[in-house]
Amino acid sequence: MTTGVRRRMGVEERKQQLIGVALELFSHRSPDEVSIDEIAAAAGISRPLVYHYFPGKQSLYEAALRRAADELAARFVEPPQGPLGARLLRVMGRFFDFVDGHGPGFAALMRGGPAVGSSTTNAMIDEVRQAAYEQILAHLEVEEPSARLELVVRSWVSLAETTALLWLDGRRVPRAELELQLVHDFAALAAVSAAYDPGTAEILVGILADEPADGPFGDLVARLVSLVPARLPGAAPSDALPGVPDQRPREDGP
Repeated sequence: MTTGVRRRMGVEERKQQLIGVALELFSHRSPDEVSIDEIAAAAGISRPLVYHYFPGKQSLYEAALRRAADELAARFVEPPQGPLGARLLRVMGRFFDFVDGHGPGFAALMRGGPAVGSSTTNAMIDEVRQAAYEQILAHLEVEEPSARLELVVRSWVSLAETTALLWLDGRRVPRAELELQLVHDFAALAAVSAAYDPGTAEILVGILADEPADGPFGDLVARLVSLVPARLPGAAPSDALPGVPDQRPREDGP
C-alpha cells in the first residue's frame, strides 16, 4: 500500500530526471516547441524548481543534447569480429534505431535546434562525428589513414547523417533498404578511392577477401556486375572479383 508521499530526490538525481523528461519530449516534437512548463509538468515539479536546477531552457537543452550525443556516439561501437560488411550493417541498424526513436531530437542535434551557432552544441555534434570516424578506422585497423582514406570515412559519416535527416521527412524509403544502401555506399566510396590510392586499394582487397558472397559487400558486387554490359570496353571480368560468379552471357563457338 502506498502512502502517497513522494520521495525527495537529490540534486544530481533530479537533474538527470529533468534531462530524461526533456529528451523524451524532444523525441516527439522539436525542442523549439517544448516549453519549460511542459517539462516541469512531465517531471511533476513546478516551473521555478526547474530553474533551480537549470538557469534556463538553453542549459537544459544542452544537457539533453549531451546525453543524446553520448548515446548516438555509442551506437557506432561494434566488436571487431566477423566481416566488415555485416559489422557496418549492425551499426546502421543501431544508428537508425536512434534516429527512428528520437526523430525531432536527432534533427535538432544535427541541425543545432534552438542552440544553432552555439559553440557548445557545435562541439557536441563534432564529437559525435569524430567518434563515428574513429570507430570506422578501428574496424579498418588503420591508425594513420591516408588523406584519401580519411576523405572516404568522413564523407561516409556525413552521408549517413544526411540520409537519416532526409529519411525522417516522410520515411519514403524502407528503413532496412537504406541501412543496406549506406553499407553499399561505404564500399562504393572506398572502391572509387582505391582507383587512385594504392593504400586504400590494399585495404579494400583485404576487406573483400574476408567477405562472404552472400554478405552486404558481396551483394553489392553481384548487383553491379549484373548491370555491366558484356561488351563494355575495358570491363573487368567478374571472376576477378572475390566470391562473385561470372554472370556475363557466354558465346558458343570454337
